[in-house]
Amino acid sequence: MNILITGGTGFIGSALTKNLIAQGHAVTVLSRNPDNVAQLCGPGFNALGSLSQLKAEDCYQVIINLAGAPIIDARWTEDRKQLIRASRIDLTDHLIAYIARMTVKPELLISGSAIGYYGNQGDKVLTEQSVPANDFSGQLCADWETAAKQAEQFGVRVCLIRTGLVIANGGGFLQRMLLPFRLGLGGRLGDGRQWMSWIHRRDWINIALIMMNDSTMQGAYNATAPNPVTNAEFTRILAQCLKRPALLPIPAWLLKIPLGEMSELVLGGQRVIPERLLAQGFKFQYDDLSAALNEALQHQ
Repeated sequence: MNILITGGTGFIGSALTKNLIAQGHAVTVLSRNPDNVAQLCGPGFNALGSLSQLKAEDCYQVIINLAGAPIIDARWTEDRKQLIRASRIDLTDHLIAYIARMTVKPELLISGSAIGYYGNQGDKVLTEQSVPANDFSGQLCADWETAAKQAEQFGVRVCLIRTGLVIANGGGFLQRMLLPFRLGLGGRLGDGRQWMSWIHRRDWINIALIMMNDSTMQGAYNATAPNPVTNAEFTRILAQCLKRPALLPIPAWLLKIPLGEMSELVLGGQRVIPERLLAQGFKFQYDDLSAALNEALQHQ
């Protein structure tokens, strides 16, 4: 297949790109820094620096839209919020405009989203049928999904991946946690009762591959392992995997000072179940948190 990926140099996208190339697909990666793509994704692909370089006669069977500015790398000022939204929603709008111009439309658009769609709903079990939250993260994800679904008017099958916390080596939220935990300075965040819905990157890639090959899949899917844990439980298991203590909890008030509104991402949580994937019989390679963490830590 010919495949176009936006956000192909990110934590998920770079691993997906390598996997697709290894399977013999022709991959084009859209990146703001196309000269750096080879370093991040390896050889065997085409790199573009702008959607304007795409031609109407180009033919892609699958488009995978993962582009977006990091959501947790800087405090949520109003300017930062606008950047986060534009990097997802505006780019997706431009992508839909490109699809409209294409002589031959793609068969499938896989577009990113996140479980922030649901907001902080405490212990409530959340499935794909649950409604979006009326906060920044919830509206961001809902609007992003709405933009992507516009491709359906051109006969394109659209799959939306509501991604949880991604576990793998070399990046992501786990990378940020490792240093304090390895120094024995780790601990729960706030009261530790907030839910963490996680997924191993290998399973995320498998979900995308199945979407590419199963024409019955359409709409939103929760990309999370079927066994979410509380922050306190995650903390205990990570410390156990690292053979370190986890005795220094961080009070909620202390997190709110530097993070501001963004603290809701770490003090709130979502108890998400991948109901649609389970109903389809999807088999998670990593449905146990200890196994997922140990695999990631082997490569650190």
